[in-house]
Amino acid sequence: MFGPAAAWWLGLLDRPPVIVPVTVPRRRAPRPPPGIRVRRRDLAPDDLTRRRGVRLTALPLTALETAAVLPEGGSFLDRALQRHVRFEDVLQAYRRALGCGGAAGLRAVLVPAVDRADSAAERTLFRLLRAAGISGWVRALPFGCWTLDLAFPEARLAVEFDGWAWHVDVERFRADRTKQNALVAAGWTVLRFTWHDLSDPNLVVAAILRALGS
Repeated sequence: MFGPAAAWWLGLLDRPPVIVPVTVPRRRAPRPPPGIRVRRRDLAPDDLTRRRGVRLTALPLTALETAAVLPEGGSFLDRALQRHVRFEDVLQAYRRALGCGGAAGLRAVLVPAVDRADSAAERTLFRLLRAAGISGWVRALPFGCWTLDLAFPEARLAVEFDGWAWHVDVERFRADRTKQNALVAAGWTVLRFTWHDLSDPNLVVAAILRALGS
């Protein structure tokens, strides 16, 4: 099973779908019985699991594929990420699905979820600075055609957050690197932090204080 049927079996949805979608290897061409919809795809071992005797898509791919077909898919994916599955695992499932039918739909729900997660991380960074009593910074500072996540204008220090967005948006990754090159050329210091870094607030604060010369 996959999609909403797998999500129901894994406890992500309260009700099963009327039509149960199942995946079969490409080399097989069974005639589905009533109430079954078949897709032909060769899934990677990491995208498969077995629960209570039933073989189905693993949780990360299930969450992503279900979100892509539900009317409120974004909210569903957010809940799954908060309660059931790590974003890293969903991202890996998305990468394995690239080139398969439906990949565009997966990206359509994943990119907004990425942006929401990254915005939450930036807010966490702002709270860390306030808690540490660090002042002199502004958020969303315009710089040329770009916007800096966080900046200390007097110290010419830019603090950028490398979230999940660039994993699913190559153009955004390239733009970030172009922005950094422009900052360095203009005499700015650039610090970059990730989600993992934010799990160690002392490390983040210490790095910023060192860059400020405090």
